[in-house]
Amino acid sequence: HVTGVQTCALPIWAKESCGARRSLGRDMARTVGGWSFAATAIWPADVGFKGLFRRAKTVCCGPMTRAERAAIVGRKLAELYPDPPIPLDHKDAYTLLVAVALSAHTTDKSVNAVTPALFARADTPEKMMRLTVAEIQRIIRTVGLAPTKARNLAAMARQLVEKHSGQVPRTFAELEELAGVGHKTASVVMTQAFGYPAFPVDTHIHRLAQRWGLSNGRSVEQTERDLKALFPESEWGKLHLRFIFYGREHCTARGCDGHTCGLCRAVWPPRAKRKVQPAS
Repeated sequence: HVTGVQTCALPIWAKESCGARRSLGRDMARTVGGWSFAATAIWPADVGFKGLFRRAKTVCCGPMTRAERAAIVGRKLAELYPDPPIPLDHKDAYTLLVAVALSAHTTDKSVNAVTPALFARADTPEKMMRLTVAEIQRIIRTVGLAPTKARNLAAMARQLVEKHSGQVPRTFAELEELAGVGHKTASVVMTQAFGYPAFPVDTHIHRLAQRWGLSNGRSVEQTERDLKALFPESEWGKLHLRFIFYGREHCTARGCDGHTCGLCRAVWPPRAKRKVQPAS
């Protein structure tokens, strides 16, 4: 402390996003828990460290815009996951399509556990057609909604052979006509198999976008539109994977309440904590 002033840690984003460098005086960068901060001696003595993230943005800079939050998110995710791998094991467009269709309401780990046996028997639509629904279901029985998915895989294989000469179509409309294929699955195949710019949004990405103030969270469709407007088209495919990996490793549905992980604290400091209801 000095007379009337105390030293505190101000997040780098507070300076970067509002040009506060002019008023912060002498500062130096440091890292705390993997996040960059700037130490400054220009802060009213009556403002304690508690609630600093909230006060820093509102006092120095005003509300952070959605574009500013998106810039922080994009930069940090690129640092953490510069070249994110596709988490579902596959070898071509068809095996990717099957794996993504199986992944609905199921973890990628569970899908990767059953696809080796499935693809050993049927790694093309023609081979899948030779299996009965019961045989497919037996192979994928540990995957959620296995009976429905087995019927869809059999029907999808027949559609691909009869309508597309055994090839995976390269348009959203044709993909979404296939059994068990919705817009999210079609988006994953279009961007990861064919390199088409798409931003697949599932419930997990929808949750993160809402937590980080990148979308109003009204619907998955609205979130997709908002994210596409905020990020460059060339980054959509990688960002989809980066969101997924960050959500699994740092900002889980139950492990982060919007105040725990670094990105939540950085991009939305004024958020009020949820009140915990006492046990009855």
